[in-house]
Amino acid sequence: MFTTYLVVTLLTAAATSSAAVANLIGHDYPKSQADRLHIPHSWIRPLGTLLATATVGLLTGLAIPPLGTLTAACLVLYFLGALWAHIRVHDRQLGPWSACFGLSLATLLLSIAHQAS
Repeated sequence: MFTTYLVVTLLTAAATSSAAVANLIGHDYPKSQADRLHIPHSWIRPLGTLLATATVGLLTGLAIPPLGTLTAACLVLYFLGALWAHIRVHDRQLGPWSACFGLSLATLLLSIAHQAS
């Protein structure tokens, strides 16, 4: 169980860190997403900061499990907010969202199961 939890957590941390870096360096992908979802460009860096913080929280959660669980729960909420942004503008391109949400949800569920064992 721990191995699965570790692998999924590390995959989620890799996904959130790459998204954070893209947002923080001003890559074109987050800008095009913001334009498509009618989100101001001024939100890109704060959202990147949230993702970077989540990466640190997930990795720290390997040593302090309740922090990892809380971080994973916050990521699930973050990506539910992202889903709302897609739905609001009738955007159905949810591939990247699905991957990130799925990883976050799996991390949350595995974190809970790991702590219960």
